Amino acid sequence: MRWIRENALSLTFMTLFVLALAGQAVAGMLEFNDQQLVNGLQPVSLLAYVTSSPFAVDVSENWQSEYLQFLLFIMLTVWLVQKGSPESKQPGEEGPGSDEEQLVGPYAKPRSPAWAKSTGLRLHLFGNSLGLTMGTVFVLSWLAQSVSGLAAGNAERLTDLRDPISWGAYITSPEFWNRSLQNWQSELLAVLSMVALSIYLRQRGSPESKPVGAPHSETGTEG
Repeated sequence: MRWIRENALSLTFMTLFVLALAGQAVAGMLEFNDQQLVNGLQPVSLLAYVTSSPFAVDVSENWQSEYLQFLLFIMLTVWLVQKGSPESKQPGEEGPGSDEEQLVGPYAKPRSPAWAKSTGLRLHLFGNSLGLTMGTVFVLSWLAQSVSGLAAGNAERLTDLRDPISWGAYITSPEFWNRSLQNWQSELLAVLSMVALSIYLRQRGSPESKPVGAPHSETGTEG
């Protein structure tokens, strides 16, 4: 089918995402139930586990780090360049670009989105909608991680006969930042690897790589 072919990349990643999330849910439930038995508690069902704070914190802490990665990459590539990387604009092209370059306002094409043809707030919002969306998802997933992490942590504290702590105490705790930063550093390393390695390495046929025969110094060219 034409629709499937034209959306194959999104459909493939959506399928892989669902399978990975389902696998995480099952594996996480088994691990959680092992710990429940060690503590002399009853195991839980899959439905109970996927609606629990331990599952929520594991999922949300990964989501917030992923969307932080995308947010930083999207925003920093507006103003910063890397010579030789296909992930970068050409040196000298830093900045948001002119209206003519961005095909907005009077320079919009007939098939341009309606908001690209508008002015004022609508144009500003649409022109920054990708970064705003990534930033919003990051903040929401960070908040979800903090709330679910607090609930999971306090449940453990009560099991150990310790007093629960407040949200403020949790988000300033070493545990919270250890969980956050161990994800952030891996995501930042992945972006650094993609930007730097794509200068010298190639993947034939991939739009994330320069053409195989392109010079190492060539910037912003995708094969």
